[in-house]
Amino acid sequence: MLSKNKIKYIHSLELKKNRISEGVFVAEGNKLVADMLPYFSCKLLLAKPCWMATQGDISAEELIVADEDDVAKASFLKNPQDVLAVFNMPDWHIEEVSPLKELVLALDGIQDPGNLGTIVRLADWFGIEHIVCSKDTVDVFNPKVVQATMGALAHVKVYYTDLTAYLTNCKEQAVPVYGTFLDGENMYERTLTSQGIVLMGNEGNGIRPEIGELVSERLYIPNYPSYRETAESLNVAIATAVVCAEFRRRERMKLDVK
Repeated sequence: MLSKNKIKYIHSLELKKNRISEGVFVAEGNKLVADMLPYFSCKLLLAKPCWMATQGDISAEELIVADEDDVAKASFLKNPQDVLAVFNMPDWHIEEVSPLKELVLALDGIQDPGNLGTIVRLADWFGIEHIVCSKDTVDVFNPKVVQATMGALAHVKVYYTDLTAYLTNCKEQAVPVYGTFLDGENMYERTLTSQGIVLMGNEGNGIRPEIGELVSERLYIPNYPSYRETAESLNVAIATAVVCAEFRRRERMKLDVK
């Protein structure tokens, strides 16, 4: 049976300060936990016998066989599944990022957990292994973000830093920095490289002016047809998908020519 102290501990990890002090984060769901187990060290795993029976040997510091009530008491979800895990946070270092050699995403002030989780998932789909975030971007280890990544955190590393300083350094190294703006140029008519920074801005305010000054290529996603009246802008996760798809399409075209 799951103790009240253990339930209290798991629920405490909903707060960022507790996740940081403990160096852990929570993931829930049958497929999500199974996908993450090979990539992250597991401190605690709480699961129903039916789920454990499908996994073989499970590597976890503490393994608790739970019934449906126990899982429900510990869960952050409205509809709990069969398993919940507490993973140790990975030791990621921003020095690993090489925007002169690869395409990197940068996020300026993304606030919605669902948007960040979706963007991590998109990055994984398009082969982007690094995301550099401003310090006020929502925590990637927020349970709602982890849930929305659908396991993509196993393949994409996320860093938090002073984004202005980071992009200034990139500019000094002649790294191309692409950003999306309503007054930018049609991205389908611009040269796009297979390396550099793709910068996406806050849901309501877009890219901050001081950060926008560091963008070398201002892009715009045109609506279709151009004369038709539409909503003012796209959701940031959808815009990220459109931009990343175009970058990868161009890269594929180059490879096909070779």
